[in-house]
Amino acid sequence: MAISNEMRRLLELARRCHASDIHIVTGLPPLFRVNGEILLAEAPPLSREATANLTLGLLNEEQKKAFEKDWQLCCSIYDQEYGRFRVSLYYQAQNPEMSIRPVSQTMHTRAELRLPEQIEDFTRISNGLVLITGPTGSGKTTTLNFMIDLINSERRCKIITIEDPVEYIHNRKKAIIVQQELFTDVKSFSSALVHVLRQDPDIICVGEMRDYETTATALVAAETGHLVIATCHTPNTLQTVERIVSIFPPAQQPQIITQLSSCLQGIIAQRLVPSVDKKSRLLAHELLVTTAAVRNHIRENQLHMLVNVLQTGRKQGMHTMDESLFELYEAGEITYDTAISNAHDTIGMRTRIFPKKTNPKD
Repeated sequence: MAISNEMRRLLELARRCHASDIHIVTGLPPLFRVNGEILLAEAPPLSREATANLTLGLLNEEQKKAFEKDWQLCCSIYDQEYGRFRVSLYYQAQNPEMSIRPVSQTMHTRAELRLPEQIEDFTRISNGLVLITGPTGSGKTTTLNFMIDLINSERRCKIITIEDPVEYIHNRKKAIIVQQELFTDVKSFSSALVHVLRQDPDIICVGEMRDYETTATALVAAETGHLVIATCHTPNTLQTVERIVSIFPPAQQPQIITQLSSCLQGIIAQRLVPSVDKKSRLLAHELLVTTAAVRNHIRENQLHMLVNVLQTGRKQGMHTMDESLFELYEAGEITYDTAISNAHDTIGMRTRIFPKKTNPKD
């Protein structure tokens, strides 16, 4: 599908101003998110017709049918000059609109991404389940692609990814990599995952564990000798485990708890927060490494105890999101307001920053 000149101008501007997202909304000029803030382009507001033309002009016939059926769609577009972009389409007031995310064209190092050292250890595990969690726009896909690239650099194996959509294209290094895109190569995560198990994979990467079938199949794959790396839209490690269990009917939950306790290898929960100068966003993270204690707490359904393990598991590299935020604050990289507004325990964060006061204004 050819990209219109008008759309190419927007893609070029997004790359030039280092925007993380482009928003096409009826009644407004094109909008760009730069360092977490929404900025309006110096252009006239888009009419309903102009918005529809920009949006639908990016789709092939199959994608148009899927969009008309489901009223929402994720896909990717590629321009030889400006690279790859992830597109999310939706309806507002019965008119199509979209958000576009530029995909990084370079693979950054772990240090550049500010990921913990243990993330490399996760890629060297031969089987089990590793989860990358966080809200939309928290860098989950970037972390997933870093892990894929590291495996590709170190291991002679077969990696199969199921993505919605494919963002970063991995060139072959040591591994065979098959990247499948939802609605282009496969019809659903769950059906694709079942078929993937018949293709002799060593590592399976799932763009999102979003439903019962996908989660159930991912757990089976992790139990049967595959390393499964998947993302979830949950804010922290505790809620991630709770969410996985709650997807299943009550009668199945004891079995799922047992499966999860045996195959879970670790969870990294992520959040991007603004820097002091507002010119960039920094990664804050929470890390759970599955130890014998973690497996026991999950098996006994004592999920609330995972917080205690995070707080006392420094030797294994574990830490809470609040500890990560506090370190960023102590280093002068984020403001007090940012640390407080993103903390899980705001009172605890205030006490940690001001040990002798519960409120800095007292």
